[in-house]
Amino acid sequence: MVEELVVAGVSAASVGLVCTMAAARVVKQYERGVVLRLGRLRPEVRGPGFTMVVPFVDRLRKVNMQIVTLPVPAQEGITRDNVTVRVDAVVYFRVVDAA
Repeated sequence: MVEELVVAGVSAASVGLVCTMAAARVVKQYERGVVLRLGRLRPEVRGPGFTMVVPFVDRLRKVNMQIVTLPVPAQEGITRDNVTVRVDAVVYFRVVDAA
């Protein structure tokens, strides 16, 4: 009887530990966490640090808030007066509101 209680206690503790590990998330300083509950957007945005979500129900999507650069390949063209020009560009963008 005691052995069965010990096995049941260890099993319950291990299931609890697995659920806790499934719920724990870390959001980095340059990220924000957007929570989706059953596919629908939750209104709160999680800030940097340790956060918990409901396991198997919530999904935490991390959004990078840093400025991202996107290089545009150089293009050459000819103007009306037959002068060859080369155009180079870089696009900078950042997320303003994570939700």
